[in-house]
Amino acid sequence: MRTIRPAWSAPSSEPVSAIKVLLGKVSMDGHDRGVRVLARLLRDAGMEVVYLGKFLPHEAVIEAAIQENAQVVGLSFLSGEHASHTRRFARALRSRGLTEVLFLVGGVIPRQDIAELLEAGADGVFVAGTPVEEVVGFIRERVGA
Repeated sequence: MRTIRPAWSAPSSEPVSAIKVLLGKVSMDGHDRGVRVLARLLRDAGMEVVYLGKFLPHEAVIEAAIQENAQVVGLSFLSGEHASHTRRFARALRSRGLTEVLFLVGGVIPRQDIAELLEAGADGVFVAGTPVEEVVGFIRERVGA
């Protein structure tokens, strides 16, 4: 397995208690403008954010989550493959023992698919246009910080 290095990492100014969030895009989904904007907004909200980049295999993201001791893993989708990737990623993430890691899915996702993604193993789904305060509040409430 190749080593994945973060494409971008922005530690917060709160080094001890910052929530650590790992973001990435899997498979052939390469449009990453939205996830990069979210990374900055989460950083501005005081979280430590690692953006891994795009075109990543599932296992590389999970290995990075383990190495980074991430509390939150978020995958962004635009390609329309969100359901199958969410199901496979959630199963792989939990099978590696990362049962306490908050798994979020976001991007250009039809609202009618949200229930399916939650059933597939996502802890939260945020469609394009969701206010960042909603995402930050959800993470803080679930992680307990």
